[in-house]
Amino acid sequence: MEVSDTYKTIEQASEGFFKDKGSKFLAYAYPVRDEQEVKEHVARLKKTHHSARHHCYAYRFGTEGENYRMNDDGEPSGTAGRPIHGQLCSYNVSDILIVVVRYFGGTLLGVGGLINAYKKAAAEALQNARIITRTIEKQYLLEFDYPLQSTVSRILKEGNVRVVNEEYGINCRYTISVKLSLIEETLSKLHNIAGLKTEMIKT
Repeated sequence: MEVSDTYKTIEQASEGFFKDKGSKFLAYAYPVRDEQEVKEHVARLKKTHHSARHHCYAYRFGTEGENYRMNDDGEPSGTAGRPIHGQLCSYNVSDILIVVVRYFGGTLLGVGGLINAYKKAAAEALQNARIITRTIEKQYLLEFDYPLQSTVSRILKEGNVRVVNEEYGINCRYTISVKLSLIEETLSKLHNIAGLKTEMIKT
């Protein structure tokens, strides 16, 4: 299976708005890195819009959007979180949270009306955002003796691997950043060098 090391996301927060029969739907899109950030954004919006009837959301993580969640927050099942998530999929963006805050206007919209409203509000938030492409890289620390320097440098150059930092003491210490799709091939070549140590740096 081919590994994807790029994905699309939004550069910064953006907003959208939709109104139907008096109900107002305020959409907020945020770039997020983990579920803790999701909780913080949702909690803050609930505090800011404490008089709103619903705070529905969906988020999507991963290069293929494989980690996701939808929340209807009291709306009929499938009428809020699902259409919001559907827009994240339509735009093929990830590492994003969209929260749609609803102020009830006094008139019931029905299932179709709700789906349309949440979809339109989420879509406008994404239309107003600047969508960018990010590359996923992982960093490794290499330690090796000076005589191996030319061999190591050649492998890194041929593999288009970025050297983030170089330290020279008793031995050489390189911090490298490798695209996700190139990790297996790069490490395989490096591990064939006798005396070289590799360690993944947790970020």
